[in-house]
Amino acid sequence: MIALSLAEIAEAVGGELRLSGSDSAETVVDGVVDTDSRMMAAGSVFVAKPGAETDGHRFVGAAAKAGARLAIVEHVVDEPVSQIVVTDAVAALADLAREVVRRVRERGDLRIVGITGSNGKTTTKNFLARILSDEGETVAPINSYNNEVGAPVTMLRVTESTRFLVSEFGAAAPGSIARLAGLVEPDVAVVLMVGLAHAGGFGGIEETAKAKSELVAAARASGTAVLGVDDARVAAMRELAQSRGMHVVGFGQSAAADVRAHDIEVTASGTRCVIESDGERIPLDLRVLGAHHVTNALAAIAAARVLGVSLADAVARLETVEIAERWRMQSMGNDRVRIINDAYNASPDSMAAALRTLAQITGPDERTVAVLGAMSELGESAGEEHDRIGLLAVRLNIRRIVVVGPEARRLYLSAVGEGSWDSEAVHLPDQEAAFEYLRTELRDGDRVLVKSSNSVGLRHLGDRLGELFS
Repeated sequence: MIALSLAEIAEAVGGELRLSGSDSAETVVDGVVDTDSRMMAAGSVFVAKPGAETDGHRFVGAAAKAGARLAIVEHVVDEPVSQIVVTDAVAALADLAREVVRRVRERGDLRIVGITGSNGKTTTKNFLARILSDEGETVAPINSYNNEVGAPVTMLRVTESTRFLVSEFGAAAPGSIARLAGLVEPDVAVVLMVGLAHAGGFGGIEETAKAKSELVAAARASGTAVLGVDDARVAAMRELAQSRGMHVVGFGQSAAADVRAHDIEVTASGTRCVIESDGERIPLDLRVLGAHHVTNALAAIAAARVLGVSLADAVARLETVEIAERWRMQSMGNDRVRIINDAYNASPDSMAAALRTLAQITGPDERTVAVLGAMSELGESAGEEHDRIGLLAVRLNIRRIVVVGPEARRLYLSAVGEGSWDSEAVHLPDQEAAFEYLRTELRDGDRVLVKSSNSVGLRHLGDRLGELFS
């Protein structure tokens, strides 16, 4: 965080300053701001966030011992550290992020990119951060820090010398993206796609589309909307952007895209295509598996082009990316048994894309194995979507379909109903049973996809399989 006095922080968050020891209102802090006491170091700010399972106020003492100079609390804690008492610690975190970014923006040339979409946010964020990091100091979220805590914590990492802030915005509920993006008013608003991920929490895909459009509405009117034009719901956001006076750049594979991809080829070692923009055509050789990642690459390139990066430079930097993110199409194992651990999260769209990739990269003398868990947060669509994935797996001729957990049983039944029987499809109760089954079932020449929603935890099964066959 930039250097601020305790008094300035108290004013920014609208709290009451309670001093400790030799501190005064003019005492300056410039360390990490976080809700995790384990992240504290000298000069840090600890935000005591109440939670469902534990209360951050219990860790104020630990934060102080680790070097925290200030705690933002909802009630005074009997610990030797200066404290600012606020009504809502999470709201105070957001207020502090807003003020810090405002100051940095006013003093320098900070440019801000916001990214949202039902799938691909984290990969696109990583791609864009890699491109921009060669242009100047770039701050981007760790992992998927895209919620009411993670987004402000990321924003608070900016310094006076930061040139680019890349923010990822998830939608927990209607209004979430509007609140988070409203803290910084991005110069560039990137909307990837609208899918069924989290649709259960919004009441349907049309409501999900409205939630994603909140990013365009919260961006600077003088900014640019970067829209995935292959998705009709995202393409329709052009009208909203233009009504606000924003410039619009489209990306995708259709002729309507300003940044397009042609000749996509998926191999076991990555994904190749040709990128076209403003009359230039440059081949891109991604090391990341999956044709769906071409869309994420296009979004990152389009946003980078808005920020002044040449197409050639953007492509060259993307080709250095070896993995999109841990547990996202992460290649593990060995040449005999290849494990693709893509179980950080799952939606119907990403599940289908991963299965298609598995089929595409498996040779005629190799065997496809899909280890699948449940897709969460689909609401009333859950049964139908699990049916659809079971059907797709059979139609792609996936030779072994291993379904894990009771929540995914309908996927298994759908696969069996479509003709995957005689041990081609199995249903196992939990990860341990799946591991014991796979350790004896897998053989040389197998290409194995592990895919589920994050809450199911199959990423850990993927790690175990990767280690077993390393």
